[in-house]
Amino acid sequence: MKHAFSLIEIMVVVLIIGILAAVALPQFAGATDEARTSATQSAVAGVRAAIASHRTAAIISGSDPFPTLDELTNGTAISFDIPPNPYAASAAVQAVTRSQAAARTVVGTSAGWNYFVDNNSVPPAAVFYANSQEPTTQSDESGAPITANDL
Repeated sequence: MKHAFSLIEIMVVVLIIGILAAVALPQFAGATDEARTSATQSAVAGVRAAIASHRTAAIISGSDPFPTLDELTNGTAISFDIPPNPYAASAAVQAVTRSQAAARTVVGTSAGWNYFVDNNSVPPAAVFYANSQEPTTQSDESGAPITANDL
């Protein structure tokens, strides 16, 4: 005589697997969002650190303190390729105006990053930020989510 699982036994196993999946999946669902937030923070911090390093060397040599957009993107000012913005999926950097940079305005959808530089202002100014308003896993003092362009 052959033995097989009954329909009730199979349904119990499927029910247990469903309960385990319902408990486990929500914990992993936020992992992608956290990874994108971390990758964006890391990219912004890396580029800003490279700009600061360039600024130090430029001040010592007596040249303009901040790199131009061309110097930023062609490897003159920083020694690495700017990674794609995880929210916009583009590594392109576009120039923005002072007011756009101050407001962290997202401009178009083709560029992943925005850069403002003015070496003639007093003091000279440069702003580098993500070109995306997607919410991140970070929050401000009030608990409201921070968007990618505010990282």
